[in-house]
Amino acid sequence: MDQVYLRPIGFAASPQSEHGGAVRLAGGMIYAHRFAIIRRSGAEIVSRTLVSADGMAEALGCLPDDVAADAEAQWGALRFAHPAIQLGERTIRLDQPQIMGVLNVTPDSFSDGGDFLDDPDAGRAHAAAMLEAGAAIVDIGGESTRPGAAATWEGDELKRVLPAVKYCSAMGAAISVDTRRPAVMEAALDAGAHIINDVSALRHDPRSLELVAARGCMVILMHAPGSGADLHANSEYGNVVLDVFDWLKSARDRAVVAGVARERIILDPGIGFGKSLSDNLALLNALPLLHALGQPLLLGASRKRMIGALSNEAPAAERLGGSVALAIAGMDAGVQLLRVHDVAASVQARNVWRGLRDAALTDFSDIPED
Repeated sequence: MDQVYLRPIGFAASPQSEHGGAVRLAGGMIYAHRFAIIRRSGAEIVSRTLVSADGMAEALGCLPDDVAADAEAQWGALRFAHPAIQLGERTIRLDQPQIMGVLNVTPDSFSDGGDFLDDPDAGRAHAAAMLEAGAAIVDIGGESTRPGAAATWEGDELKRVLPAVKYCSAMGAAISVDTRRPAVMEAALDAGAHIINDVSALRHDPRSLELVAARGCMVILMHAPGSGADLHANSEYGNVVLDVFDWLKSARDRAVVAGVARERIILDPGIGFGKSLSDNLALLNALPLLHALGQPLLLGASRKRMIGALSNEAPAAERLGGSVALAIAGMDAGVQLLRVHDVAASVQARNVWRGLRDAALTDFSDIPED
């Protein structure tokens, strides 16, 4: 069966710089005026047609019937403005990038494992500092999912996560919990969490789908090639960008069929999970394509090994510059949520980036008058 993909490839600082011939991607601050319509049959790309925003209707009308409806849906998704999400007392707008701060309560996470596990006062202070610095959401994790990490017993994960959820909830924080286990999901939601961030995309335990659907909470579905205990396994791709797109589409549809409301689903390409350096770079360069799935996007690239691979193997604690660079790449792609360890630096980068985008919208100096 042939498949079709609408990939934005040409970007403008503002719609007026293209005399109105640009579309606003996903209701954010990125404008695209040129697109590639890609068709593939199996693993083989059979055509790639370049088209302007103004010429899209005509181009879609020329597509074969077996892909035309999907292409139309993707074109609508690229232009869909995502509404704000309500997380407890907090309203998170998705018309600009938002920062999700990481709070690991684990002994073995690659970056900050052990820093906040047995010291709730330190964890509370870190969460408060992230919120004060401008984090929109705090993401709490009680199990390391780095390559080679040992599985965590459910009871241990509960003991790690629940105190952190409770003290973050007491601060009025919007809370995400990074877990694969339905018992942890349920207890965390009961304790005040608002989002389930599942690196297995609700595949680790079949009960997770039913639980998330019944609770009506937001859920983040992340791409990882492994289906068992090792999420990094089975990492063979025909075309990593298009394969991840198809996988996320299937994960979204599986959740919707199970009763999860589509407007409650966020998608994450899973940078670093079962992907080589070249795979990660290809995905990062192709992030705007994922807006064609019609869901808000999350990017989690902070301090990941690819930064070290490009920086003389800099250790995790010395990857701030690379982390900010990847966060800005996500902003330039229109990603709505950026999961980071260094909140203050990322918020500052976002604010400067936002200033540049705002200024571009009001800069008419190089546009001649009629």
